[in-house]
Amino acid sequence: MPRFMGFVRMEEGIGTPPQALFDAMDVFIGERAASGVFLDGGGLYGTEDAVNFVASNGEVTQHDGPYAESKEVVGGWSIMQYDSLEEAVADQRKFAELHAEYWPEVTVVATMRQISDGPDAPDAADAPGEHD
Repeated sequence: MPRFMGFVRMEEGIGTPPQALFDAMDVFIGERAASGVFLDGGGLYGTEDAVNFVASNGEVTQHDGPYAESKEVVGGWSIMQYDSLEEAVADQRKFAELHAEYWPEVTVVATMRQISDGPDAPDAADAPGEHD
C-alpha cells in the first residue's frame, strides 16, 4: 500500500490557528487514524530553536534558527497510506479545504509526496501532480 508524506507550509509567525480548525482537524485525523490511513503526524514549533546542518564541498556547517530569510516554513507533517494515488490526492484536497474554510486569512500550502520504499524513486507517471 503506497505511503505518502504530507507537509503544511505557511508564513512563520502568523499566530495560532483558530480553535475551529483544531476541532475540524481532530475529526479529520481521527477518522483516518481509525481507518488505518493516518500513520503518524504532528505540528512543528517555529524556527527559533531549529538547527540546520549544511554539507557543502566536503564540509559541514551548523546554522541555528531563527532564520530571518525564511518567509515560509513547514508547520506540520503527516504520514498516510492509501490504496491509490487518486485516493491520496482527493484526501489531501480535503485537508487543504479544511484550512481554507477555518483559517481563510492565511495562505497554507499543503504538499503531498509519495514515500519511496527502495533505492529507486517512484516513476514520474506515478508521482502526485496537480489535479483540479
